[in-house]
Amino acid sequence: MRTYIGGHEAVSANDFVELALGTPVELWLGVEGETEEERTARLAAARDILAENPNMPDDVSRVAAEVIEAYAPELFNVIPVGPRRPAARRRATAFKGAA
Repeated sequence: MRTYIGGHEAVSANDFVELALGTPVELWLGVEGETEEERTARLAAARDILAENPNMPDDVSRVAAEVIEAYAPELFNVIPVGPRRPAARRRATAFKGAA
């Protein structure tokens, strides 16, 4: 199954996230070994993007929730079972007798 976002094919999970966000994942997560100057510039760019798109965090959360809902069995290896029945309650039994 192929997934296209805005005419671009998402080949990997990172491609999907990058195309869905419209920005590279590294902008939000950083990269290993980045300098303090690079980190400051990256965070400034991220703040600018969020200032221009104030609904972005809500939109990303909504998309993530929809994907999890749609693919939950595959993501969590869940096997649906029949309807749940309440567990039978056990009565505490008092044992009487001599030891």
